[in-house]
Amino acid sequence: MKAVISIPKNINYSEVGLKVGLEIHQQLNTRNKLFCNCPPSLVSDDILSHLIPYERFLRATRSELGDVDAAASFEFQRKRLFKYLLPSVASCLVELDEEPPHLLNEDALVTALAIALAIGSFIVDEVHVMRKIVIDGSNTTGFQRTAIVALGGHITDYDGDVGIQSIAVEEDAARKIGEDITSVSYSLDRLGIPLIEISTAPDISTPSQARRVAEKIGLMLRFTGRTKRGIGTIRQDLNLSIKGSPKIEIKGVQKLELIPRVIEEEVRRLVGLTMIKDLLIERGASNEEIKAQHIVEVTDILSKSSSKLILNAVREGGKAYAVKLPKFAGVLGIELQTDRRFGTELADYARQWAGVKGIIHSDELPGYGIDENIVSALRSILEVSDLDAFVIVVDKPEKAKRALEVIKDRCIMAIAGIPKETRAANEDGTTRYMRPQPGAARMYPETDIPPIRITSELIEEAKKLIPPTVEEKVNYFVKVYNLSSELAKQLVYSEYMALFEQLVSTYGVNPRILATLFTSLYGELKKNGVDMDLLSDNSYHKIAAIVKSLGDVSKEDLIAITEIVYKYPQLSIEEIVSKMKSRRSVDIGKLRELVRSKIMEFSDEVKKRREKAFQFIMGKVMNEVRGYADGKTVANIVKEELESFLRNAKT
Repeated sequence: MKAVISIPKNINYSEVGLKVGLEIHQQLNTRNKLFCNCPPSLVSDDILSHLIPYERFLRATRSELGDVDAAASFEFQRKRLFKYLLPSVASCLVELDEEPPHLLNEDALVTALAIALAIGSFIVDEVHVMRKIVIDGSNTTGFQRTAIVALGGHITDYDGDVGIQSIAVEEDAARKIGEDITSVSYSLDRLGIPLIEISTAPDISTPSQARRVAEKIGLMLRFTGRTKRGIGTIRQDLNLSIKGSPKIEIKGVQKLELIPRVIEEEVRRLVGLTMIKDLLIERGASNEEIKAQHIVEVTDILSKSSSKLILNAVREGGKAYAVKLPKFAGVLGIELQTDRRFGTELADYARQWAGVKGIIHSDELPGYGIDENIVSALRSILEVSDLDAFVIVVDKPEKAKRALEVIKDRCIMAIAGIPKETRAANEDGTTRYMRPQPGAARMYPETDIPPIRITSELIEEAKKLIPPTVEEKVNYFVKVYNLSSELAKQLVYSEYMALFEQLVSTYGVNPRILATLFTSLYGELKKNGVDMDLLSDNSYHKIAAIVKSLGDVSKEDLIAITEIVYKYPQLSIEEIVSKMKSRRSVDIGKLRELVRSKIMEFSDEVKKRREKAFQFIMGKVMNEVRGYADGKTVANIVKEELESFLRNAKT
């Protein structure tokens, strides 16, 4: 059956009463982890492949008031086995929860204090470390250690100031490296890396404002010079609501540019769920009627289908079960987000709570090898009317029945409106259900770490790290490094800014050369297959050392050096310097022959383009000599040979 309502894509955020709060989590580039002396770095897959995992189950515990947190209870019911890999170069017994935590990392604390001073927050007198219950396996202890450092303050924005609720330091979670239905594998190298968490008040009213505020906070953190860079080092979580909805938590928005899209998609979902609620009430849907529906085995009926999905599941010992959903006809096919329907919401719940792979629902039938005759038989045995829908799950009997009970519960929630959830951000900006939202029952004091008194000495250290404004940083780069204002601005907004300053200071190379590498050459290198985000800091130190050894280098030299370091990491600095020097002494005669051959090979194109053929021929030649010939030398020869060819072509 077709969807019975359509959710608008262009929504007036003021009319729906959008409120958004941000939680920015940024890894800090300290010497040690937050509660031990291990270096805060990730290890290679090769190291992990040689390790034997430690295996554990985690259980939900009660808070100080005797309550069990809903999110912790959800994870415990999944009964998954957790496997931990302990690389000795980046983790120890503290991460494995076999040794008490050490004292809180003072560098991380001072960085948080600097941010608090910059935005006018109230700094607490004593920092008390707390335990936040987390039993999804990402913390071996069953909790995450977190400590509030400051409260209050604000971020200025032209759509209105945004309040800061809290600034905290906390330990990052273990790194997930694999999972299946029954188990999850983690590496403990990331566990314990210091994070600073900045939580804003729900004062943000549009998707674009959310991006601006997140960018401003991110720059402020970066300007301390104490943050890590690269994929996974910063994460934005969103807390979002509209009129009549509870607060929805959205976890793991990795890219700044994705924030507006996630908000747009989630608001559309919330508006859609409100419309579904109104439709169900209008149809007379009731909790009691849904609860009364029996789960019916339909294996015999579906075994006549041509669906490989169903037949394979039955062959492996699974059975097919179905349940009627009164008054839900057409509802399961309603698109709530791009390519995600209400039926997708039900499937997410079934996957998370029961561990099934997916569901089949009546709004998408006939289909999946299930023809009209089978659909009619299902409608008959389930006593489905024109206003009713049904859902099928094929799996082991216990899991299938559990999944259908969960689906019934989710449909009852739909009559009430919008459930309070924690959701995950997908790469396309849509969101998916993760778990119930945690409550206050998940927090209790850490008894292994004494309170830390905020002394005047700590405040004085923090004052040295107070970040400048964007304008101040740009002006500083123009004055100190002799960069153009445009290049300085690009660099300031780049995540390589702190690394740039470090490299210039360490190697004394021309700042404009490195600034160009981190800005205008970024895209050009990507086209050549070089992803600069995947290069380590050590690789950039290598590039700077090579530039220093060579002295003045051209743009083409810099591209060639970066490509060599990226593609041949085993080569030493001396080997690459030697390679680059031999490149500069290339045989001019052979190079000129190559240019002439390319002009003749593409002579028709050259005659057509005339003088504009320069870039075309230059590109063809550089494809063959990049890394072996200097770009300036090639350009001069191409120019000379083109002029000669075009002169002769006229006569």
